[in-house]
Amino acid sequence: MPRCNSEAMSMHLEEIAFHVAPGAHAVLILDQAGWHGSAELVVPTNITLMPLPPRCPELNPVENIWQFMRDNWLSNRIFSSYDDIVDHCCFAWNKLVDQPWRIMSIGMRQWAHEF
Repeated sequence: MPRCNSEAMSMHLEEIAFHVAPGAHAVLILDQAGWHGSAELVVPTNITLMPLPPRCPELNPVENIWQFMRDNWLSNRIFSSYDDIVDHCCFAWNKLVDQPWRIMSIGMRQWAHEF
């Protein structure tokens, strides 16, 4: 998706809803991004959104992912341009995506898993 907005989030929720087993219900834990709680958001009936409290990064596993990326591939650098920043971020993201086991271990929360 080229943008993070209500339209993109609605499409994302629609895709998740499609993969929820028939008769099951999904609960998605979300941060406080504006498009996660927009009045324009279309939430499928088999999904419930559970927003995290504001200013609680310790509850949001993705914050640990961003910290890992900064610690390993993005910190202590001087970027020469906007494109240089984007290039480094794409490199870091692609390197992380190639390591799904690392994403799972960094983001795992005992209290938040599929039953």
